[in-house]
Order: sequence, then structure tokens, then C-alpha cells
Amino acid sequence: MEITALENGPLKVTGAGDLALTDYDGTPIDLEGKDTVFLCRCGGSTNKPFCDGTHTKVGFDGARAAVEAKDA
Repeated sequence: MEITALENGPLKVTGAGDLALTDYDGTPIDLEGKDTVFLCRCGGSTNKPFCDGTHTKVGFDGARAAVEAKDA
């Protein structure tokens, strides 16, 4: 499995078939048949924990870019 933080976007998880994903109370989230999923980082998705593209509408700034800008 590989997790990649996309620039100003979601977390891309490849190899998701090997991933066990649960919600806040431990209920499994079905990933059957999905090798790649995109997990929301902006908090605005209406399909949490998955990305629905809202980050492009709210001007989400990825954490790494925000930290680097602050430290400059």
C-alpha cells in the first residue's frame, strides 16, 4: 500500500484492497473491489471519508505547503 498526499488535494491510497478502514465507531467501510481510493483532507467532502472534489471549491491549501509558507 502507498499513501500520497496530493498537492492541495486528498490523500491517494493505492493498494487499498489491503487496507482496513473503519468509521469513528469501528464500523468497517467497504473497500471491496477498490485498489485506489482518495481520502478527504479538506474536511468539506459530503462523501467522507472519501474526496468529492470540494477542496477545489474551498481553496484548500495542503498542510505541507502551509507549513513551508509559514516557516519562510
